[in-house]
Amino acid sequence: MLILLPPSETKRAGGRGVPLDTQRLSLPQLAPHRDAVVNALIALSDDEDEAARVLKLGPTQRAEIAVNAALREAPTMAAIDRYTGVLYDALDAASLPSPARRWLGAHVLIHSAPLGPVGALDPIPAYRLGAGTSLPGVPPLRRLWADAVTAAIAAAAPRFVLDLRSEAYAALGPLPDGIPSRFVRVVSESEDGAVRALNHFNKHAKGALVRRLAEDRPRVASAAGLRTWADAAGLRVREGAAGELELFA
Repeated sequence: MLILLPPSETKRAGGRGVPLDTQRLSLPQLAPHRDAVVNALIALSDDEDEAARVLKLGPTQRAEIAVNAALREAPTMAAIDRYTGVLYDALDAASLPSPARRWLGAHVLIHSAPLGPVGALDPIPAYRLGAGTSLPGVPPLRRLWADAVTAAIAAAAPRFVLDLRSEAYAALGPLPDGIPSRFVRVVSESEDGAVRALNHFNKHAKGALVRRLAEDRPRVASAAGLRTWADAAGLRVREGAAGELELFA
């Protein structure tokens, strides 16, 4: 099973790893696309006012421009540790034992805007770029990434993909035809049986799900296998709309 996660706008600073090497990240065939976006971000950082406008930074956020300027030299850390926020706080990868972290490294890709999907344990620097940003010097991110990411995932040939990305990041890399997959929606059920999508607990539920998967390390190769594991784990997961699973929070 391959799990796709969204990134987070908030990230830990610093790191101890060697500087970014785009060819040493997971899905190395994406290196040319990664280099194009990284180079565009670095070039944009030469003009602070323009960078603040393009990245939609307020006066107190301008330090993020220097972060982007240092993308090639900055220290790195594992992607699963770099991101913070509700989903990653619930996952709390730093507190997992080594076997669980290795499982994340083998089964999880985090879909970043500048680097595309990267492995959970891939070393990445801090950066500032969202999926909807239009960068000078490169095509719109959706056009730049979509076909390349789809092809890279197809080449990896996972038996089953669990897609926990937001719709904005899913658009940067549609899943290839022919690979079984499910897009996850977090829902709740009211006393009258009505089911509704959740926004506030959406990210927390996804992070908690991935943590439990890493702890249990099940052999899952289909949506049916995931539901069987979830039932045994005391989680409620059911088929939703076509191509979707509903995760009850």
